[in-house]
Parts: sequence; structure tokens; C-alpha cells
Amino acid sequence: MVNALDQVPADFLFALGTLRQARTRSELRLEEIPAPARLAPFAVALGAEVIAPGEPSPARAVHGPAAAALARASGSDDVELATGRFILLHDPEGSAVWEGEFRIVTYIRAQLEPEMGNDEMLGSVAWAWLVEALENHAAPYRSAGGTATRVLSESFGTLADRPNSIDIELRASWTPDTPDITSHLEAWSDMVCTFAGLPPLPEGVTPLPRWRRGQA
Repeated sequence: MVNALDQVPADFLFALGTLRQARTRSELRLEEIPAPARLAPFAVALGAEVIAPGEPSPARAVHGPAAAALARASGSDDVELATGRFILLHDPEGSAVWEGEFRIVTYIRAQLEPEMGNDEMLGSVAWAWLVEALENHAAPYRSAGGTATRVLSESFGTLADRPNSIDIELRASWTPDTPDITSHLEAWSDMVCTFAGLPPLPEGVTPLPRWRRGQA
């Protein structure tokens, strides 16, 4: 637990500052959430939701629930397409497992269309999305690892009319090469949008910052 700024290492304070510089897409709602207390001496956590706007944009959907949600009538309520968590850990003494003093731990979950959810290559695709996002944002890293899981939900009895659904979950972590985490958060936020089925932003379009600091 951090009780005073003078107890916080300078490298961690610098990393926090770079997080606030990250620019994320307008569909992404990002806010600070309670960080795990036992994983490292210092930590910060962000929660993310990808929200489909009420205005219809069916041509923009790539896969998953975005295809249906973005095609809904104008004025409809916003729809959550994907959720995630981004956790930055810091141990000033370093960690042999991390191969460094910082570690980024992430989680993403999104519902997929049945055809895509049954694809045996889905796990490999999900991991490729992570690697490509980090490469596209030139986010230097090492010691990356992760697990992709497909979750099938079936309903019975009084809920039997509900259609089956398949979710993809990706849990991953990696060590940033520097305390500058800006590109890592931007890469991860793009990946959450990819999981939600949203296409990449057109070249030359700059997204606006949408990180809202959570209330204590």
C-alpha cells in the first residue's frame, strides 16, 4: 500500500505519468480500478470496456457482437462489446521471473460469433493480436506469455430459449523494456477493440484520450 508520494519509487511515478499520456479510441472507456495488493510492492490497475455507440455503423464491424450491435437503430442504448484489465506491477528489487522491475498483466474477454468461436486456431489468433498490437505501437518488451481460453455458455430449463454463446478470454503478461508504458497501454487498448470486433482506425486518424480516473 502506498501512503505517501515520497515512499513511491521515482521509476514507478514516471511510469504512472506515461500511462496518463496514452491516447485511446473513443469506443474504449478506461478508468482506474483497485489494484491487486499481493503481486508486487507497487501496482496500478485500469479497467476497460468497449462500448458500441448508438448510431448505426454496420459497415465498421469486423466480427463478434459488434456486427449486430453497431447495426442497431439510431438512439439505441450503448452495448458493451468487450472488457479487460491492464495491471502494471513494480518491484524496485527486480524479479528473476519478470526479468526486470516492471511487469504488465492483462486480461481481455469478448463474445464471439459461433462460427469464429469454434475455430481451432482461435487461441493462436488471439495471441497474434497481442503480438501485432505491441509491434504496431513499437512497444519494446520481453518475456511475454499468455493463455487463451474459449468459454461455451449453454442455457437450460426456463432459460433454454437463450442462444448458446462463446467467449474468448486472453490472459497475458510481459515485461516492458523501459518504464515508459505509453505505447504498451495504447497497444493493449487497440487489442481490446480488436477483440470486440472493431476494425483498426483509418490511417491518419488520431484517437482522443478517454481515461477517466476512478473515484476513491
